[in-house]
Amino acid sequence: MVQPLTYFKESASQTAGPYVHIGCTPNFSGITGVYETDLGSGPMVNDKTRGERITIRGFVYDGAMTPLKDALIEIWQADADGFYNSPSETRGKADPNFLGWARCPGDMQTGEFVFETIKPGRVPFRDGRLMAPHVTFWIVARGINLGLNTRMYFSDEEQANAEDPILSRIEHRVRVPTLIGKREGDTVTFNIYLQGENETIFFDI
Repeated sequence: MVQPLTYFKESASQTAGPYVHIGCTPNFSGITGVYETDLGSGPMVNDKTRGERITIRGFVYDGAMTPLKDALIEIWQADADGFYNSPSETRGKADPNFLGWARCPGDMQTGEFVFETIKPGRVPFRDGRLMAPHVTFWIVARGINLGLNTRMYFSDEEQANAEDPILSRIEHRVRVPTLIGKREGDTVTFNIYLQGENETIFFDI
């Protein structure tokens, strides 16, 4: 019997649960034989990649300051010259030896994520002003219905950060440090806080 259209209602929104790992990183989840490697798990750089090598590492913390052990993080960024590895890049030719995108599930024991990449170059804002070097993050995990977007800037780029057209628009200046990765040598530490006093700024894009 045909049912009236009002009978079928939209399903309630659900959090990512374990399915994001099964779908995005099956090998990491123990499901082998589907894909040789998980998409985005390979190296972003090789021995021909231009730019300064860095390691980005950090944790995603919940409101109780507990590291999430089931978070999945993606990053994308420009190459060392400020060009994106994308068909929509029209300003110049991106480094063919730099992928520009990667995906990393947090360690299931500690929650730590790690990316081996390069420090990106400056990219122009839509009005032509140069943005400070930054890496874009996308985060999904338990309790998150829609992926969260944020950025990581660099603590050793104080002048560029002061000129950045995105950072300068943040009204509550005390929250700007939540977007700054702390650099020590070739390691940049960037922790993401979902709630609480140090809640990271997330972008509606």
